[in-house]
This record gives sequence, structure tokens and C-alpha cells, in this order.
Amino acid sequence: MKLRIVSAAAALAALGGLHLPAQGQGFKPSRTVEAVVHTGPGGGSDVLARAVALMMEKEKLLPVRMQVVNKPGGNGAVAAAYLAEKKGDQNTIGFFTGVWLTGPLTSAEAKVTLRDLTPIARLVLEPAVIAVKADAPYKSLQDFVAAAKKSPGQLKQSGGSVTSRDNIVRQLLQKHTGAQWAYISFPGGGERIAALLGGHVNMMVIEPAEAGEHIRAGNMRVLAQVTEKRLSGFPNVPTLKEAGFDIPAVPQVRGVVAPPGIPKENVAYWEDVFQKLTKTASWQKFLADNQFEDGYQDAVGLTKFYDEFTGRMRGILQEAGVKLVR
Repeated sequence: MKLRIVSAAAALAALGGLHLPAQGQGFKPSRTVEAVVHTGPGGGSDVLARAVALMMEKEKLLPVRMQVVNKPGGNGAVAAAYLAEKKGDQNTIGFFTGVWLTGPLTSAEAKVTLRDLTPIARLVLEPAVIAVKADAPYKSLQDFVAAAKKSPGQLKQSGGSVTSRDNIVRQLLQKHTGAQWAYISFPGGGERIAALLGGHVNMMVIEPAEAGEHIRAGNMRVLAQVTEKRLSGFPNVPTLKEAGFDIPAVPQVRGVVAPPGIPKENVAYWEDVFQKLTKTASWQKFLADNQFEDGYQDAVGLTKFYDEFTGRMRGILQEAGVKLVR
């Protein structure tokens, strides 16, 4: 009897009279979602992931909690490898940045790339500013560069990995001006800021929201913007080109990927969740507060973006004199 019922159902489905649910349809996370980031606490990805987790809860977009998991190291390679090891895990996602694409271009040790993971969505495009301590003697980026030329290698910049935007901006500026200053790498954004405010380094490339917070507190001064046009939050601060430095405004991107080998229905679920997030008032306020550009793309669009971004960054890295291995 059971066999006859199943056969009849299959026959009706084949005739279009009955739509049987596809495997995996109706997926929802069954346990706490791991949100993997490649920075330590206070880093850009960590801050974004924690903000997203709070917004997901506030907007009731997930049936479970989202827990941030920090996997720093290897310019994103450690986090990417961790996600690759989670193959097929439908309750894990990762927040990537451009360094996940540029890192493998410069490091043969980076065995896992974004193309080995499952694309979900691009979320934001992020500008940056160049800042110094408020009581520093530099009133402009020209002042800082002049001081670096006077004392080669003596001034210091705090930043992230060697393939991060922080260091690429430094290398482009050095090549453009002939000035030289040291680069001190820190695993987390909080440590980079503490190094500047503590007087251990002289300059840093920082996200606008973080810079604005410290400017209001009287701790920082912004010398230039790593943007094509001035941000609304810094109307009196010149862009790099306006300040006399004809170098590219190095882009930064942030988005979401998942482990390899997850079902298409799972990808569709996460696409839907993040698209809904970008339509909320909470997200729009987050973008405005942080002066981010809304850069949402679905999985298909993100895959195409990989090629565009990699091609552009390959050219910028070559211009900066960085050795490429891929």
C-alpha cells in the first residue's frame, strides 16, 4: 500500500499536479550561528560582525543567536582555512574583506582563497582616512611626508596585515614621494589605535567612524581621506589627490561567505536574510553612522566582483612594488 501511494505521488509530481519539496527547502539554522572573522576584538571585521549579530536579533531575522568567532592570523588565511574545514556546515558563515583576495596574491602559504568558499553577499564598500594624534606636529599629510623624508625610517605607522589597505596606502605614498617610514602590524584595531594614542606610532589609516569618535574626544586629527570624493563627516579634509598625492584610493570591501559544499537552498536562505537586513532602518542607520557605502550584491554578483576587485588590486599592488606570487 505504501509503495503504491509513493508511486502515485511521484507520478502526479511528474505531471505537474503535485510539487514535492526539494531537499533542504525551508532551511533554517538549527543551532547558534558561528560568524568567523579574521581580526581580533576591535578589528573592522569583528566590529561589523558584532553589529550585524545585534541587528539580526533586533530585527528578528534569525531563529538562533549569532556568535562571533575570532580566527586572526595569516592575512585572513587562518579564518579562510577554518571555514574550508567546515565543509557542508550550514550553521557557519564568515565575514571577509579585500585582504582575503589580496593575501593569496602575495603569499604562497595561503592555500584557501575566497573562490574555495561559498559566496553569499557583498555588504559594504568602506572608505578610510589618514590620522595622527591630536597633538602631533603634522597639520597636513604633506607635513608628515616631509618629516619622514627628513628622518627616513624613523616615523612609524600602525596597521593590520602587510597586504591590508593600511600598508598598501603606505607603499603607494612612499613610492610616490620617496619618503620612508616603518610599518608596525597589529592583529586588532583596538591595538592599532592604542599604539597611536599612546605615542608609540605616528600615523595610521583608520575607518571614518572610529576616527570620528576619537576626533570628538579630542584625541585625533585627520590629515587626508582615502576616497575619491570628500565624506560628509569630513567636509574640510582633502582627499589624497586634493592633498597633492596622485595615487589610487585603495578600495575596501566587506561581505559574507560560507563553507564549501553547502546546498543551494542554504545559499538562498542566507542571501534572503542579508538582503532583508540591508532594507532595515537599523542597517541604514549603521551605514550612515559609519559612513559606509551600501554595496549589497547577491552571490552571483559577488562572484563577478571577485574578478573585478582582484584585477584592480593586482594593478595597485604592482604599482606599489609588491611582489606577487599568483
